[in-house]
Amino acid sequence: MELGELTRTRVTDPGRIATTWVARRRRPLVGDDGRMLLIAADHPARGALGVRGDATAMASRRDLLDRLVTALARPGVDGVLATPDVLDDLVLLGALDDKVAIGSMNRGGLQGAIFELDDRFTAYTADEIAARGLDGGKMLTRICLGDPGTVSTLEASAHAVTGLAQHGLMAMVEPFLSVVEDGRVRNLLDPDSTIASIGIASGLGASSAHTWLKLPVVDDLPRVMEATTLPTLLLGGDPQGDPQDTYAAWADALTLPAVAGLVVGRALLYPPDGDVAAAVDIASGLVHGSAS
Repeated sequence: MELGELTRTRVTDPGRIATTWVARRRRPLVGDDGRMLLIAADHPARGALGVRGDATAMASRRDLLDRLVTALARPGVDGVLATPDVLDDLVLLGALDDKVAIGSMNRGGLQGAIFELDDRFTAYTADEIAARGLDGGKMLTRICLGDPGTVSTLEASAHAVTGLAQHGLMAMVEPFLSVVEDGRVRNLLDPDSTIASIGIASGLGASSAHTWLKLPVVDDLPRVMEATTLPTLLLGGDPQGDPQDTYAAWADALTLPAVAGLVVGRALLYPPDGDVAAAVDIASGLVHGSAS
């Protein structure tokens, strides 16, 4: 299917989405090297469209999908992390065969909203992820000790971890210790705060058998990663500065035993030179080796 056919299909044959999910060719969660490179595309559902100071860089859905299709076609890219609207488009486009598909579950904490820390679950449930044949679910879990609503987020994340584990599916937990300053949420990215968030996130749910962590690249990362035995994917975040410095930081981080790969969105989908394929190839080389 071509990009231009997506809306027409949604109008005339919406049931095709479900049948295409059923027909999708699946693959093991990880390959022989035990490593994973995922492309993240769940930012728009939180109203987070900016890249490098361009507040509307991700506003065009056709452009975003074109970049995603390019990225997913590159060797060494294992799959994608996104919300239902994006994943449904990608499965119709045939871009998810033999790829890992991780559903983003909670996008209620809209960027800049007075309720931003209310990370309630507004997208996939564990049962829907299993029913559609996805490979796992991801949950943002911001922990603010000054916000009483945090306990509801922790409870919801725990239920999601338990539900995904019951289906034998990956539960990807993305924890942060967060504070509110001048009405804005700021994630604490120092080593000790990250270690504390790891401890809290690791204990969520009735089983940790299928729990993975999604963590930022922070200072003193070797000490930080001593805080867990859970497989961890490192996030790219909003790219800043020289991409070569970013790639060097990823390369160092990927040498740590608990680090199993990367989940990167904007840094690869919107590189400064616009060459998505080249940026993705660098990341896949770091994760899987240049042979990929």
